[in-house]
Amino acid sequence: MPMVAPKPAHVVYRTRRIAEMLDWYAAVFGAEIVYRNPALAFLAYDEEHHRFAFADLDVIAPGGEANDRGTIGVDHVAYEVAELSELLESYERLKDGAIEPYWCVNHGMSASLYYADPDGNQMEFSVDCFDTKEECVAYFKGDAIGLNPVGVEFNPDDWLVRIRAGETAKTLMTLNPEDPVSPIRGSLEEIAT
Repeated sequence: MPMVAPKPAHVVYRTRRIAEMLDWYAAVFGAEIVYRNPALAFLAYDEEHHRFAFADLDVIAPGGEANDRGTIGVDHVAYEVAELSELLESYERLKDGAIEPYWCVNHGMSASLYYADPDGNQMEFSVDCFDTKEECVAYFKGDAIGLNPVGVEFNPDDWLVRIRAGETAKTLMTLNPEDPVSPIRGSLEEIAT
């Protein structure tokens, strides 16, 4: 069975022209920065917590060329799922069909499963960790994201067992600031190493 009614959520780009990209997306979409650190920038233009993210390869993997189409470009496309239980049930069905995520991470504002298609195109299926988009935006604008801008890895099999046993999604998705920061996985990880 497929993922349950995912909606497009955001796109992440790898770039060596961070300033130009931020200016372009501000001009074209009216997008504003909701969070930025030296390596990453997140932008929104509506009620979503972010619609675009940019990974600055000059910080993550210095020394490359601005026009190197092998490293710059789309990193992944994200889709939003309504409920954590739907995300985890879909995970189990896909796993039964030998389709498994390469990264399972709670970002703090969303919990996500990342997959790669047969051509290696990366996609994220996520569920918001908060009840409202306003709370997700507040997370981006607060101090917590600066302490852990990547998130914490989780085991979806464990979370599915716990959901089925009656534990709430809110409990599972509340980030513990003491947990270790996840390494970045997928193509961006390969580029940075």
